[in-house]
Amino acid sequence: RKLMVERAMFGGALVLTLMGFVQNVQQLVALRAVQGALTGTVTAAMALVASTAPRERSGYALGLLQMAVWSGASVGPLLGGLIADTWGYRATFWATGTLLLIAGLTVWRFVHEDFEPVHQEGGRDGFWDGVKLVLRDRGLLSLFSIRLLVRMATRLMAPVLPLFIQEIAAATARIASLTGLISGVRAASGAVGSITLGRASDRLGYRRVLLACTTAVVILYVPQFFVTAPWQLLVLQGALGLVMSGVLASVSAMLSTLAPEGRQGAVYGVDASVVSTANAVGPMLGATVAATWGLRAPFLLAAGAFALATVLVWFLVPRARKGPAVPG
Repeated sequence: RKLMVERAMFGGALVLTLMGFVQNVQQLVALRAVQGALTGTVTAAMALVASTAPRERSGYALGLLQMAVWSGASVGPLLGGLIADTWGYRATFWATGTLLLIAGLTVWRFVHEDFEPVHQEGGRDGFWDGVKLVLRDRGLLSLFSIRLLVRMATRLMAPVLPLFIQEIAAATARIASLTGLISGVRAASGAVGSITLGRASDRLGYRRVLLACTTAVVILYVPQFFVTAPWQLLVLQGALGLVMSGVLASVSAMLSTLAPEGRQGAVYGVDASVVSTANAVGPMLGATVAATWGLRAPFLLAAGAFALATVLVWFLVPRARKGPAVPG
């Protein structure tokens, strides 16, 4: 699994650096496709952490990883904007490639893994073996259904948020800066929530924290439909990032506890596919809803999706402390 993290980071470093030299859109699209095939650093890192951390501390360990992801999401847009304004757009690709190279070298030098391959009949696992594993396990299948719904709801506002901010902001407001500020505050609060709620889920139970956080997300999405000023949206988005991180940390920890020993990589590989599917469908659905019923409508749709996710958690995720495995 360490090798997979290195593959994702070194491959991403090469592809992102090459993007800085493209001469047309076709070349950029081709490299983006290669990037999608080679990278997946977060998924690879989650598999590595899940397989090495004690299962009773998986919520804390994966929450710590999510904190790093959220921290990068809060700083990255600001840093990228500064680099683009100072040295041009191409420099942002070179800077990203350099950061991935440094991260890959850090993993290669400092991360140690005692890996023993799991020998199974029929040879090595492929992607479809992971899918079959999920389909045979009721707990994993239920959790991935919740994962798909939650991620799709999270991505509904992605194409709409800048337009919505422009609608409620003053005519002289700097929309790009406002959007970056709101996204940065949400990501920063998510970094704080990942570690605190991840630790709380180890102590209180993953199901309990997941239920509390999905319910809180519903409560926070509804008033965003009624906001009239950017500062109101800023406050609500900041609080949303905090509880959203609890959702992600709890789901990730539950995947770790439900995955059979030695099969975490297969489970998190399917998770990456589920997340990618939601990332593709969510923005398209959000844009369609906004074009049909207005820019505020996706907030209510997201609230409804998280309400449904809360119901699914209540009925499909067993009442258990510290996320023990669900019978298949």
